[in-house]
Amino acid sequence: MSSDSTNKARTHLFKNKGKDAEEMRRRRTEVTVELRKNKREEHLLKRRNVPAPDSTDSEENDKPLNQSLDTIVQNASSDQPAIQLGAVQAARKLLSSDRNPPIDDLIASGILPILVHCLTCDDNPSLQFEAAWALTNIASGTSAQTQAVVNAEGAVPLFLRLLESPHQNVCEQAVWALGNIIGDGPQCRDYVISLGVVRPLLAFINPNIPISFLRNVTWVVVNLCRNKDPPPPMETIQELLPALCILIHHTDINILVDTVWALSYLTDGGNEQIQMVIDSGVVPFLVPLLSHQEVKVQTAALRAVGNIVTGTDEQTQVVINCDVLSHFPALLTHSKEKINKEAVWFLSNITAGNQQQVQAVIDAGLIPMVIHHLLKGEFQTQKEAAWAISNLTISGRKEQVAYVVQQGVLPPFCNLLTVKDSQVVQVVLDGLNNILKMAADDVETIANIIEECGGLDKIELLQQHENEEIYKLAYEIIDNYFSGDDEEDAALAPSSTTEGFQFDPSASVPSEGFKF
Repeated sequence: MSSDSTNKARTHLFKNKGKDAEEMRRRRTEVTVELRKNKREEHLLKRRNVPAPDSTDSEENDKPLNQSLDTIVQNASSDQPAIQLGAVQAARKLLSSDRNPPIDDLIASGILPILVHCLTCDDNPSLQFEAAWALTNIASGTSAQTQAVVNAEGAVPLFLRLLESPHQNVCEQAVWALGNIIGDGPQCRDYVISLGVVRPLLAFINPNIPISFLRNVTWVVVNLCRNKDPPPPMETIQELLPALCILIHHTDINILVDTVWALSYLTDGGNEQIQMVIDSGVVPFLVPLLSHQEVKVQTAALRAVGNIVTGTDEQTQVVINCDVLSHFPALLTHSKEKINKEAVWFLSNITAGNQQQVQAVIDAGLIPMVIHHLLKGEFQTQKEAAWAISNLTISGRKEQVAYVVQQGVLPPFCNLLTVKDSQVVQVVLDGLNNILKMAADDVETIANIIEECGGLDKIELLQQHENEEIYKLAYEIIDNYFSGDDEEDAALAPSSTTEGFQFDPSASVPSEGFKF
């Protein structure tokens, strides 16, 4: 009666078909894509160098801004060093103004090749510094503006050459410029990598580097790790990981936050990259940061370990073995809802694992807290909690599912059947179906709980749902467990397909049932 494609789609709704842990994790990864893909406001891809108010660039020094752009361009090519430096500095100051720097006007003026040429003047480090600063701020703009710097003849190779400058301020400005170019996207990132940026950049990570410089270096490392379409070259990741293993011990909060975000980007690139991060030995130092007193550090650490547990059961176990679950009572009761949401998302990937991993979540006392978020959390957190419970009904053995039912999961679970998000409705129906299938002798008790909390009425209404999978599954549940036919048993489950709809009444059912 049903076509093969329909049968195949339907098997995804049943516990015993096509639902290995890896697939569930992948499904979770796609569902929560917004948890990891959203750009962090507090972590900019590109940064403009704007002088501090108390710097030497105070009002009386700003008079060169009154020079016309034509004059600046003309003087920037002067053979008199003082005039040339003044013009380049005037251009830089225009670009450092707080509001709406005239980047496009400067690009259109034709000054870019002149500024790039100034980078070659090794006998005039002040000129190199001012030119590098001006180009940094042009590259901090839109993608087209960054591209204008990249396309200026020889600019990027010259910035790389300036990393070897004996003058630290010149080196640091070159690092900053390269960070803006790398931050533009994977193409620019890979171009700068191909020119050999990694080795000289990492050489700056040493005990003698000033903290402000090291912050910039770490930010550039973050941009090198960013973007997964395509991800950075594997050899680049291998080069960066030892540096991140050093930086994760740094006491400066900015450096620590950036380091952990870099690890979160690397672990968001699939199982091979997750394994590289694990093999670097950084995970035991990453997990304790979940209880750091700075929320920024906690947020980044939660994202990074959360990405690792989207991997295989073995990769997930590495994180569990670091006593990760002991940090979760505090994360699940955190004052910031975003941390609650990501904490539940993390647990949903643990409950997608094997039965020992499910048991670890139960033993840590976290299930009642997940149920609390299912009942009272904001909708995005409730959604993650629904996944956590539904995954447990797929991965867990009968006693584990019984425990969740005894903790009172059914009423808040059923409450989500009326939400507009079809995916959540399907996840909940899937979970209810699994619970009923495993209930054996206690199926009537569970059916009664579902009916008494209003769940049955909601399931009946879902038979009119516009989504075909939802209305079929709703019909299925009512037909099998709520039809009121006393002679009905599990053997009467639908048999319209040879595999997807076959409920095995004897499959791993405890003789003692759910022990209510």
